[in-house]
Amino acid sequence: MPSFVITEKCDGCKAQDKTACQYICPHDLMALDREKMKAYNQEPEQCWECFNCVKICPQQAIETRGYSDFVPLGSSNIPMRGTDSIMWTIKFRNGILKRFKFPIRTTAEGSVDPYAGKPTPDFANLKKPGFFNGPARTE
Repeated sequence: MPSFVITEKCDGCKAQDKTACQYICPHDLMALDREKMKAYNQEPEQCWECFNCVKICPQQAIETRGYSDFVPLGSSNIPMRGTDSIMWTIKFRNGILKRFKFPIRTTAEGSVDPYAGKPTPDFANLKKPGFFNGPARTE
C-alpha cells in the first residue's frame, strides 16, 4: 500500500528547501505543501512501496498500510532507525506490540572496495567481446 503522511506529526522538516522524504524518494512522489508546510504523496498510485520515506522521516509522520502476510488488517508498522540498526514496531489491532530489530550494515561504512580482486581494466579491449571480470580470452 502506498505511503501516506500523518499531517498531525509532519512539520515539513522545519521548512527547509527540501524535506527528507522528498530527498530520498526514488520516484519523486513526495512533495511539500508550502502553505501548510506539510509533506504529502502527490501520486500514491505510483508508489513503489520502498519504505525509504517511512524510514527517513525524523518525525515518524509517514506510514504505510502493510500487506496481510506481513501485518494484519488494521495494524501499523513503524520503523525506528538507529546508527547501526532499524527496529520495526508492529502494532496489532488488539493493541499488542511486537518489535523486530535488524542491522543496517554488516560492514563499516566506506570499508567495501567493490573492485578488490578484479584486474585493472584495459581500455584497448573496450570494444572486444567479453566481460571485465570474466575469464581471460585466448584468441
